[in-house]
Amino acid sequence: MSEATSFGGDYENDLIIEQIEIGPMQNFTYIVGCKSTREVVVVDPAWDIEQLVGHINERDYKLTGALVTHYHPDHIGGSYGGNQIPGLAELMALNPVRVYAHKEEAAGVLKVTGIEKSDLAEVSSGEKLKVGDVEVEFLHTPGHTPGSHCFRIKKTLVSGDTLFINGCGRCDLPGSSSEDMYHSMQKLNGLPDDTLLLPGHNYAHVPNATMGETKKTNVHLRVDSMKTWKMFMGD
Repeated sequence: MSEATSFGGDYENDLIIEQIEIGPMQNFTYIVGCKSTREVVVVDPAWDIEQLVGHINERDYKLTGALVTHYHPDHIGGSYGGNQIPGLAELMALNPVRVYAHKEEAAGVLKVTGIEKSDLAEVSSGEKLKVGDVEVEFLHTPGHTPGSHCFRIKKTLVSGDTLFINGCGRCDLPGSSSEDMYHSMQKLNGLPDDTLLLPGHNYAHVPNATMGETKKTNVHLRVDSMKTWKMFMGD
């Protein structure tokens, strides 16, 4: 687990956002919350749950929820490649919280992690969650998985495996859809240029970038028709 990188300027002076690289697949876990109340949620907790919980406790944060971008085990724990990755189940044992996932991802989350259905809150695109005085908006962005979604917090987008700095999530996996990914790219392309993009993996030359910078360099955001997209993606 790497040292946390914190974000937030004068325009977001009550916002906690920490980016933490964790695990052998260069995953990013995020801590999002409110400075004045110290309430936080953790995005995609996996790999080293004890250290994550310790990090949260050391900062005197109050963990109130876990947000799931999608159900793949490298993001939320479960069996992967013959190995068992710690994740939501281990978090629930140490610090039980409400888990928030898109309604189309709920079945996958339950199957992969083994958490109880009563622990899971199913959400839809456009719904919002209050974390202290900070508001998190859920944006459904299918493509990588049917229920993949991003989290918009003020001028920040936590994008999971939907959008990377230099690419997008794979569309050749079970449940993925290249056509859905195209529409998700169009949706995210409409976000303001000063939005800070925080992806699900450290796959680029930088760990984060503005949407304005990303639109200039990420070809997936510059494809403007489904026909061109299908040719580009080899469909």
